[in-house]
Amino acid sequence: MALKGRRVLDAVILLSPLMAGWAALFVGSCDIPPLDVLRVLAWRLFDPGAFGESSEWVVIVDIRLCRVVLAGIVGAVLSAGGATFQGMFRNPLVDPYILGISAGAAFGCAVAVGFMPLISTPLLAFACGILAVSLTSWIARWGDDVSPLTMVLAGVVVSAFFTALVSIVKFLVDPAKLQSIVYWLMGSFSLAEWKSVGMAAAAAVVGLTPVYLMRWRLNVISMGEEEARTMGVDVRRYRVVFIAASTLAVSTAVSVSGIIGWVGLMVPHLVRMVSGPDHRSLIPLSMAAGAAFLILADTVARSLTVYDLPVGLVTAITGAPFFVYLLKRGGRESWRG
Repeated sequence: MALKGRRVLDAVILLSPLMAGWAALFVGSCDIPPLDVLRVLAWRLFDPGAFGESSEWVVIVDIRLCRVVLAGIVGAVLSAGGATFQGMFRNPLVDPYILGISAGAAFGCAVAVGFMPLISTPLLAFACGILAVSLTSWIARWGDDVSPLTMVLAGVVVSAFFTALVSIVKFLVDPAKLQSIVYWLMGSFSLAEWKSVGMAAAAAVVGLTPVYLMRWRLNVISMGEEEARTMGVDVRRYRVVFIAASTLAVSTAVSVSGIIGWVGLMVPHLVRMVSGPDHRSLIPLSMAAGAAFLILADTVARSLTVYDLPVGLVTAITGAPFFVYLLKRGGRESWRG
């Protein structure tokens, strides 16, 4: 009975992005009844010329649907990245935000926007994200033992370093570009467009496909390097693959949405509490739950007030108490992998 209940709950999690996305289409500062949303989409599907560029079509498809899809992709990427790094480093307190990847990618994006418009923003974000996570891992391994606290502190140091570099860019950049950089750093989908959706989706497919296909190896790696080697798993090689693939997806997500923290920390933990530590199910469930969570968070951000609040503020408000909860549980003692 317990196994059957878990399967039902897993199915609900997998379907949660569709349910959250559907609800988000008719919730906002301009409420649209669900039947009207269905009518517009259905008529456009069967009659492409219906509604033309009407206000209903623009709000539902060009604004809300585009934003929902982008939020879902970014949420899936951040959650999958968090679950991957937690399993790979055997540390329940790491995620792309805490490891410094988000800050590194933000620096790359800020430099591209402020000084190098001819260079691809996702490419520079990816390069700086790789640099950031490499620095975090290098600093954490200075000691004899890589503890959860050491990894977190190393990530804090690297994040602070790249955040300072971003501040220098903000100080030197042209005032006309400063406002867009500041607002972008808060994390928002207010400027979502289908071009960004396509770019984020492509990076998510390229980055998360190897993670998904090799997710069972995270079960072996999470047992420890010595145990993994005895089972014939080349830890260093797979670690490079997981870091490069996850950083590509996360850095591209940051380049289109800004810094959205805590998603990669909270969602994998919540899913692990429900479905267990097996990465064969943890990775896809974390992707689905992360997509649903960020869609709901963005819906709250754009519906809470007449202003479009950055979604990064919403995730920070929910994520900070959750991080305190994990610290109170004792770091590694909360790890079940």
